[in-house]
Amino acid sequence: MAETASSELNLRELRILSALLHERSITRTAQLLATTQPGISKVLRHLRAQFADPLFVRNGHAMQPTAKALEIADQLRALLGAADSLRASVTAFDPVQSDRTFSLLLTDVGMIRFLPPLIARVGAIAPRVSIRAMPLDSRQFELKLEAGEADLALGAFPQAARHLRRQRLFFDGYVTVVRNGYPRISALRSRAGFLAERHILVTASETGHAAHVTAQRVMASQISASNIMLQVPSFIAGAIVAAETDGLMTLPANLAKRLAKPLGLTAFETPITLPRIEISQYWHERYHRDAAHRWLRSVTFDLFGTTVRRR
Repeated sequence: MAETASSELNLRELRILSALLHERSITRTAQLLATTQPGISKVLRHLRAQFADPLFVRNGHAMQPTAKALEIADQLRALLGAADSLRASVTAFDPVQSDRTFSLLLTDVGMIRFLPPLIARVGAIAPRVSIRAMPLDSRQFELKLEAGEADLALGAFPQAARHLRRQRLFFDGYVTVVRNGYPRISALRSRAGFLAERHILVTASETGHAAHVTAQRVMASQISASNIMLQVPSFIAGAIVAAETDGLMTLPANLAKRLAKPLGLTAFETPITLPRIEISQYWHERYHRDAAHRWLRSVTFDLFGTTVRRR
């Protein structure tokens, strides 16, 4: 009986299989789950024996799932979801007594926008609870939510998988900032005057500001290449440069509000039309009924959803 038990599948192995199906890479799966490549390879050997199938085959540097692996993918997702729902249904959560650490996926903008008020609120109502902020990579954030590596992702992810749960918090727009004392401030409010100046553009990337792609394209199509003084992948870095140069920096309005006073910036309405940004919180169905998770979502919505609607 001991031999039979040792050969049975366990939830950890099934979670690793789910991660492998998503990542198609032992290296990335090991990084995502904070373990070693040999450890993942050992589990994969056991899974192959249990399913009597190679599950993945090499295609160049990529791992391609076999027909068997694809066949069980939906059942695997449902099984893991049911297991987590079963655990959540019997687990109570007391925020005053809990010492749980919640992990949030955030861009650099999100860390400035969300963390100060969230830490203050959590400290007041759940003094032993802690928050861990994790850098957001939009290529992997769905799997991190599914695997439980992160509890929530906060931000704008227009291409997020439809199976993820989400709740809109607020809409944000764009404004432009320049250093205090900028000599031609009045001319900037017209489209022609705006486009004639030198600009700092933030470039979207999969590792953070993917929702910024549309705005970036609009600005790049209207601003002459000769008037782009800097391209940078960080709104915060761009704002700091704007504070010390004559470059114009266009960024989300909520971030501008946070940075304007400490950096010595003046904000004004951008005189070209840019899309609004829908800011939401995202989580995986697997943790939807978890009592602690529900508490965290209610805190973030009360802070950022309700507050914004009252403005």
